[in-house]
Amino acid sequence: AKRAVTQTGKNGYPDSIYMNAARIFQGIRTEKSAGRMLVRYGESSDSPVVAFKDEHSRRLSYELACNALKYKFLLEEMLVDSKVYPCYSIPDELTSLLVVMLYDLQDRKFQKRKIFAEEELVAEVQEIGHYLYRYMTKLAASLARCRIKYDALSIEYFVPEVISKREQRTSALPLCFWINTVKISLEDVIRDLEMKGLTKVESVSDFDHYTYAVDQHCHDVLVFPSSLREELLNLDLFADCKLLLQ
Repeated sequence: AKRAVTQTGKNGYPDSIYMNAARIFQGIRTEKSAGRMLVRYGESSDSPVVAFKDEHSRRLSYELACNALKYKFLLEEMLVDSKVYPCYSIPDELTSLLVVMLYDLQDRKFQKRKIFAEEELVAEVQEIGHYLYRYMTKLAASLARCRIKYDALSIEYFVPEVISKREQRTSALPLCFWINTVKISLEDVIRDLEMKGLTKVESVSDFDHYTYAVDQHCHDVLVFPSSLREELLNLDLFADCKLLLQ
């Protein structure tokens, strides 16, 4: 049976992911001058100590933190415009958690997240979650007002230009996967890929959609078109750590 990597994003995340993402966000965000600051954050630590359960949790935490950072201006404006912030029962040290969880809430179209089986609940995450749910209607209305105010067809409008251009360049780059030769051989990987309908070509210049190539310099590295990213991340080869995304 096919076993894919769990896609938790649209259902929300376990409490530990929100906490780790908030710590990462707190460590990488940049301060504005006092006059331009919409919300107040607690003191930043130079290197937040984050304990990850596994590699998948680490990837989800960084992804969530970076997405919240991309839309930081919009999220802060939503909090202030909706009068959800300031909230004097929430200390400045939890503002990063508030922003991270707000990003996830709007990404799920303001639907409640599910509770994962055997999840260890975190009091701060539960507190912020309940607070945001109480004001979901106001937050959704604030998002609509912000889009009207800036004539934005989608929230991608609010991504800073320098980040938007960098993402466009990155999305066009081929994907590189290392073969974990401790678990599988090149021949077995090729056999598995061909059974799934992918065709081997000589080089990146020969790419079509369902194609791949062996790196010319590292024979334990496979290169794929960027358009295959989601499909590749759902392969058993990736879930079983037989292929490792570079």
